Amino acid sequence: MVKEAIILAGGLGTRLRSVIKDIPKPMAKINNKPFLEYLFKYLSFHNVEHIVLAVGYKSNTIKEYFGNNFKNLPITYSEEKELLGTGGAIKQALEFTNSKDILILNGDTFFDIDLEHFYKFHKSKNSKLTLALKEMYNFDRYGVIDIDSNFRITAFLEKKYRREGLINGGIYFLDKEFFQSLTLPQKFSFEKDFMEKHYEKCSFFGKPFNSYFIDIGIPEDYERAKRDFKEFKY
Repeated sequence: MVKEAIILAGGLGTRLRSVIKDIPKPMAKINNKPFLEYLFKYLSFHNVEHIVLAVGYKSNTIKEYFGNNFKNLPITYSEEKELLGTGGAIKQALEFTNSKDILILNGDTFFDIDLEHFYKFHKSKNSKLTLALKEMYNFDRYGVIDIDSNFRITAFLEKKYRREGLINGGIYFLDKEFFQSLTLPQKFSFEKDFMEKHYEKCSFFGKPFNSYFIDIGIPEDYERAKRDFKEFKY
């Protein structure tokens, strides 16, 4: 069962500055509600019991809006005093969790997958890290992840135009004990310095999903989210 989630909500949102000003990217308003609120509703629907928000830039904006719970879902804040990178932010936020396997989400993407199904897949592979993958067509914004017939990750490929490929959907299950057993710096990139450096020897897995996906990191998709979320099902 999925019990605890970390949401990475410390991003500066530089590519969205033309449409949002002086707020963290996860607080960008989608139809008069912060994007983060939609993630909370999604996690609440899937019976997550505790959320840790990894915050940094303008963190008071988030704290003042949500406080310490969302509809009886407890929120703990893991605050960066300096920029730690995604890896450092996760490493710090893990100190506020108790579960063996922790769900991690990017605070600027929404990927509408079945979390229970994802968790069962993660456990069935005895995986140290499992990525939710999204099949994309005609894109150049994302790198690509290759998997073998057993869903084990075999390559991380750089961004370039591709007709099709599997991308990182921004949702992971992480084996906390394994992650904490590694010698990792205080500041590092979860993607570059952890995933891409350890996948070959540590058996990381990827599970493709065909579910709805959006990344509000650029103005065009931020505007698309406003249209799409008028029918938000949670």
